[in-house]
Amino acid sequence: MAACHLFAFDVGATSGRSCIARIDNDTITLQELTRFPNNIVRIDNKYYWDIYYLFEELKNGLKAAAAAGIKIDAIGVDTWGVDFVYLGKDGMLLSQPRAYRDPYTNGIPEEYFKTVAKKEVYDATGIQVMNFNSLYQLYAARKEQSSALEAAADILFMPDALSYLLTGRKVCEYTIASTSQLMNPRTKNFEGKLFDAIPLSTSLMQPIVMPGEIVAYVSESVQKECGIARIPVIAVAGHDTGSAVVAVPTTDENFAYLSSGTWSLMGIEVNEPIINEASYTLNFTNEGGVNGTTRFLKNITGMWLIEQCRKEWEAAGDKLSYSEIDRLNETADSFRFLIDPDHLSFANPDSMLRVIREYCENTGQGSPVTQADFIRCIFDSLALKYRKVLESLQSLAPFPIQRLHVIGGGSKNTMLNQMTANAIGMPVVSGPTEATAIGNIMMQAKGIGYVNSLAEIRRVVRNSIKQDTYLPKDTAQWNAAYNRFREIIKYN
Repeated sequence: MAACHLFAFDVGATSGRSCIARIDNDTITLQELTRFPNNIVRIDNKYYWDIYYLFEELKNGLKAAAAAGIKIDAIGVDTWGVDFVYLGKDGMLLSQPRAYRDPYTNGIPEEYFKTVAKKEVYDATGIQVMNFNSLYQLYAARKEQSSALEAAADILFMPDALSYLLTGRKVCEYTIASTSQLMNPRTKNFEGKLFDAIPLSTSLMQPIVMPGEIVAYVSESVQKECGIARIPVIAVAGHDTGSAVVAVPTTDENFAYLSSGTWSLMGIEVNEPIINEASYTLNFTNEGGVNGTTRFLKNITGMWLIEQCRKEWEAAGDKLSYSEIDRLNETADSFRFLIDPDHLSFANPDSMLRVIREYCENTGQGSPVTQADFIRCIFDSLALKYRKVLESLQSLAPFPIQRLHVIGGGSKNTMLNQMTANAIGMPVVSGPTEATAIGNIMMQAKGIGYVNSLAEIRRVVRNSIKQDTYLPKDTAQWNAAYNRFREIIKYN
């Protein structure tokens, strides 16, 4: 098949980029066209995303491709999960989308469970209870009498909203819908009783499309503005983790993955959802994957902790590069301070440094002082948390887990990769770093018929990247630290 050029728009919770990929001779060549920050906007103590800004950045990427003389064969959009926009009867956006870190959902799950029991919600959706899930956002919006919700004719999740602005067609991509805790993973349809408890009608939601399907073609107005042809927009795995998992360069099923970025998402790929008493107790989630698979996983707070500390240090006049962070990490004492990365106090504090310090003090560890103290605390704690989650995965997986594939931006951190291997006691394989963009690209390739299966996709990925393997070291020291970590996190 002739070479093709595919355009990926990949937006995470802190930054985004547009990329162009050339696929030829079963290899991918990826080029970044544009990069931009994605900042939460705070207005009257409410937190929003600026979707119009994101749409302008999407068009800027398309303009950059056109200026470079690149003929684009398809477009795919992926974003973070759970957040959404409201559309009015005239098809216009009624408000900016609320950000999942908005505290308006604090305590909302507990209120909702008074109407539909927590266990019943989990049995119907298989989704990890997190206060910012779309289900609780909608309940919170109803509680605060949101005028946008009252007037809404349609709801679109973030990647679908951007595709709508590109094409004018409203759809609901399966993997992004699966993050909402509104969908039944067995029927792959929205669960009416969960809407009834808000109350809302399921008619607000759009027809579900599967990854690899064509959504529509770019509108004439966007074609003219960006200088591009009539290009198909493909429904890729719209949830960024879903796209990232597509790019795991595995040859068999006996693996777990860790998609490492602002969030760390650890899971396995299975053919059917795992919804039982143990998965409920351990609060694991079943999100949609491609080709009918399920991503059985757990959300773990990831590089968010470091990112927020960096912002504070920069505001104080000390801007640290990631190489400087790695250097400081190497100089600090191991296991002096440990935290549970998922403690609620770390969700969106005014000062990350303050709440880390308070957690350490409240657990009798003393107080971290230097930048190196905080950095080592975060990395030690992440590696040990990965072990805790992996042990739970091993107890639930229908196959033996033999290695952990670390993908995404965090896979570049060689020291954290080695620390993770030490903590979990099994090989860690890193790469690809650009997993989300590559997964986005490869589902476009499937949509236009360049590849036909997930196995083919992963073969192309293996042909295109370098992988590094980290083997466990210092096992006794890490086992002792893990025992201490388990005691400390009982503070939760």
